Amino acid sequence: MPDTALLIIDLQTALLSDAHDVEACLHKVAHLAERARSAGVPVIYLRQRLPDVPAGMIDVHPTVAPQLGDVVLDKDSADSFLDTGLGKLLDEQEVCRVIITGFATEYCVDSTSRSALSRGYDLVLVSDGHTTPERPPGAEPSAAQVIAHHNATFSAIQYAKRSITVELAAHVRFDAAPAS
Repeated sequence: MPDTALLIIDLQTALLSDAHDVEACLHKVAHLAERARSAGVPVIYLRQRLPDVPAGMIDVHPTVAPQLGDVVLDKDSADSFLDTGLGKLLDEQEVCRVIITGFATEYCVDSTSRSALSRGYDLVLVSDGHTTPERPPGAEPSAAQVIAHHNATFSAIQYAKRSITVELAAHVRFDAAPAS
């Protein structure tokens, strides 16, 4: 049984219309999900509940749509662990390392990454597998700067007895978790 799970956070059609470099991100996450499934690694989708949004727009973007056997959990906050059953699911599957991708780098991706670490999971943040909304022209920081900042932060941050890596999607390995 794999000790790893791939988390895909909030890559929903309704949220992605103004996301930074969204097509590249979606394709990298889709390929990563295919590789995870081939390796027998659980693929878990976290989906933000969006009241007053047409049903079809709430769905995960078709490029990264869940496949048979994947798990979809709905959430109401930036932290994908809060009131979703994610922690219980990961524990039942004896997961000790999460690979995180998704939307809203500085909100849901960040909150879920920190929560995973605080709950005892090793972390792989996919550096080219998360995105955030573009800012108005001239606004600082830009979406690209927000993404770069979070990649740099998670490259440097330390949690006791946790492994934290920031990797390109193409370099993520599913066969073995690094030693803590």
